[in-house]
Amino acid sequence: MDQNSVEKVIIIGSGPAGLTAAIYAARANLKPLMIEGEEAGGQLMITTDVENFPGFDKGVTGPDLISVMRKQAERFETRFITRNVTKVDFSQRPFKVWVGQTLHQAESVIISTGASAKWIGLESEKQYRNRGVSACATCDGAFFKNVEVAIVGGGDTAMEEANFLTRFASKVHLIHRRDVFRASKIMQDRTFKNPKIQIHTNKEVTEVLGNGKQVTALRLSDTANKASSEMPVGGLFVAIGHRPNTDLFKDVLDMDENGYLKTKPGSSYTNVAGVFAAGDVQDHVYRQAITAAGTGCMAAIDCERWLEAQGN
Repeated sequence: MDQNSVEKVIIIGSGPAGLTAAIYAARANLKPLMIEGEEAGGQLMITTDVENFPGFDKGVTGPDLISVMRKQAERFETRFITRNVTKVDFSQRPFKVWVGQTLHQAESVIISTGASAKWIGLESEKQYRNRGVSACATCDGAFFKNVEVAIVGGGDTAMEEANFLTRFASKVHLIHRRDVFRASKIMQDRTFKNPKIQIHTNKEVTEVLGNGKQVTALRLSDTANKASSEMPVGGLFVAIGHRPNTDLFKDVLDMDENGYLKTKPGSSYTNVAGVFAAGDVQDHVYRQAITAAGTGCMAAIDCERWLEAQGN
């Protein structure tokens, strides 16, 4: 690629927001370049059954939904780079986006870098990551056939993944540090009724125990009386929320206190003219595939109209 050439639009990040933006931008003849990242596809790549995305009457897996969207974007000649953006400069146009030492320039940028799973933050959790500790039940659940496992969290994701894990594990322990759950009532009902799931409230994981090669147990602390206990399990899944992938844009774009990009109400405009944001990177309220896709559409239309106003 010619480093002196200037793209009409670069889309940073994939997932339903970025891919929808690519479809709309490509159909508007903007010839988008998507730098999709090394973990392309976003959170849907670690989601099992998507039952609430319109158009799939029998449901669809997250990876299959992303695959269909990507093929649709490719059909309209979106170009893809499956590497991570390492630096940006939005101080003047054309905007500069680096992938390693390679510079890409663009008249406009759509950011759809999404959000990533949060970890508990224990040294032992890091030690046993990919050796029994995971943040992706869909990716790793099949490795735990007939094994007791634990999952930490109290929201819809934790309960969805707990139910999914019962397909493989002999028993699933759902651990939550409080005695009330953020999860929707339907997910709570489904989880509480599942005979293979045992609920542990007012407990938190303080250490992941193992034999050096794999997880063997968890050390728990009671949040009420601080009593310590051990739970023998062969795996730990962490489902305690997400943080937006916005480190690239610190001191470049306006963010809220949690790091989500701020957009102007009713639009995808950031504080830098010509830079737009879509999906979970700017949405801490809904965080659904369908709303991400919707804001991806908004970003592409906003971008197209803005470029036209600039005479591009």
